[in-house]
Amino acid sequence: MDLFRKAILHPGPPQDFALQTVQQAIKPQKQVKLVQDENQLLENILRTLLQELVSAAVQSGEEIMQYGQPIDDGDICRGQIPRLLDIVLYLCEKEHIEGGMIFQLLEDLNEMSTMRNCKDVFGYIESKQDILGKPELFARGKLVMLRTCNQLLRRLSKANDVVFCGRIIMFLAHFFPLSERSAVNIKGVFNTSNETKYEKEAPDGSSIDFNFYKTIWSLQEFFSNPGSLTPALTKWQKFSSSLTVVLNTFEAQPLSDEEGSAINLEDEGSNFSIKYLTSSNLMGLELKDPSFRRHVLVQCLILFDYLKAPGKNDKDMPSDTLKEEIKTCEERAKKLLEMMPPKGKEFLRSIEHILERERNWVWWKRDGCPPFEKQPIEKKLAQETGRKRRPRWRMGNKELSQLWKWADQNPNALTNPERVGTPAIMDYWKPLAEDMDESAGIEEEYHHKNNRVYCWKGLRFSARQDLEGFSRFTEHGIEGVVPLEILPAEVRSKKYQAKQADRSKRAKKDDSRGSLQQVEESQSVTPPANEIDMDGSRNENEGSGAGGESDGMIALSVDVSQGDTSATPDEHQKQSSDGDADGDGLEAGQIEAEVGMNNTIADGEMDAEADLDVVA
Repeated sequence: MDLFRKAILHPGPPQDFALQTVQQAIKPQKQVKLVQDENQLLENILRTLLQELVSAAVQSGEEIMQYGQPIDDGDICRGQIPRLLDIVLYLCEKEHIEGGMIFQLLEDLNEMSTMRNCKDVFGYIESKQDILGKPELFARGKLVMLRTCNQLLRRLSKANDVVFCGRIIMFLAHFFPLSERSAVNIKGVFNTSNETKYEKEAPDGSSIDFNFYKTIWSLQEFFSNPGSLTPALTKWQKFSSSLTVVLNTFEAQPLSDEEGSAINLEDEGSNFSIKYLTSSNLMGLELKDPSFRRHVLVQCLILFDYLKAPGKNDKDMPSDTLKEEIKTCEERAKKLLEMMPPKGKEFLRSIEHILERERNWVWWKRDGCPPFEKQPIEKKLAQETGRKRRPRWRMGNKELSQLWKWADQNPNALTNPERVGTPAIMDYWKPLAEDMDESAGIEEEYHHKNNRVYCWKGLRFSARQDLEGFSRFTEHGIEGVVPLEILPAEVRSKKYQAKQADRSKRAKKDDSRGSLQQVEESQSVTPPANEIDMDGSRNENEGSGAGGESDGMIALSVDVSQGDTSATPDEHQKQSSDGDADGDGLEAGQIEAEVGMNNTIADGEMDAEADLDVVA
């Protein structure tokens, strides 16, 4: 302890001698950082020394923060206690001793000081706010500092020490982060201990309306605990009737501009009036005071804002009828504030802004008080010299280059069967088959056949998996490519049977027209004798049995002229029947040509037979 007494009187900054003093006080000390037992021993020494210095200052009658021989620290003269606190604060900041030790000393100092000396001690705390708020110190001593400030607030008078209380609250607001839960009324508890006492019976010779006096002061009971109005309808009815009387009185007795300007609302005394006097003799003067009226009306707006606060349970929310009453009373209160001099509109605008911010705080608290701090985004500094060149990518742009690089690192990525696969043709055309079903009721504009990409992919799949269906595209369009197996029975019978009948009829017409053209060509060209000799025997048999079947001879002559020797009689008969089906449409000249051709062929066959007999 003697070493620290000497260190206090040592001139110069604490970093020159503080660490050496600690090492000499705690022996043997070979490390720069103290262990737990050594920290506890050092803390007991410093707290004992601080207590002795405070006791000596009280006995000498001097101020605590100025006690002792002044020590020159540059241009500032300090007492012994501030010097001791500076040394301990430096050691805590450099982590030579435990970080919460300085907070413990400040708490002891406030407890040992009177309220007059506490102002000086708190001034020292405010001057060291930046150092005390560092993360390495704040984490160790934030609860001790919060306890110290709360104890000071309990000791102070809310009426006489308003400025000092404001200093403590402002310090806590700057010292703790904005999202600190300890500074937030999470549960929304009201200060019901703040009771307003007023006269219950009218005094003798009173010249005021005592019923109105009791009515206006009875509102303070509801203002101090707004939560009691929602569950109990009887209380709300009592509050509503009392408030209606007060609002009617304010509207019936408006304030003039002269009365509003008679009281300067910007005086220092008017800004710190906590509670109005409740004497009935002052009721007439208070009604002429615009500040008094504003206090009552603002309390009404705060209560209404609480009742309409978001995020409540269904049972806590007001009913529809109650909401209408709240809205009506709120509009009347705002109108009175706007008309009240001086500067009624500006005052109302400020109150609405404050209430809007309060609603945001309510939402924040009910969301669990999430932190406001966000990590800063590191921005790359641009090159000061030279023009920034546009980056060049191997594949043309950044995305394709990254995809190509990723494929090089994963060679099986593009060929993985689980990733790449061709869908089955039945599954792919199933949406279009459902669109074709009229019972589904799908409008024409929403059909899959209007999607060009879908149709194009489907044609590619059909060309690879269903070539027969792909061939139907030219005749039936994209709907013809759909496999018949997945089409509904009604669509299949209605759409394709009629088209197949038309196709067979058209094929027969094409065959008959082709045969007639070949007959005309055979009339102009005489068949060779060797071909007639080769088929002489067959023609003789056919000529003897079917002399009158000219159509069969026509079909046979066509086959011979084309060199088709593989045709069977059944096929010739089938072709003749096809020709008969369309024979009605032939012209008379074509029929005569066919008859003449048959006679010529018959004569040639008879001559060939006669020659063969002579040779035999």
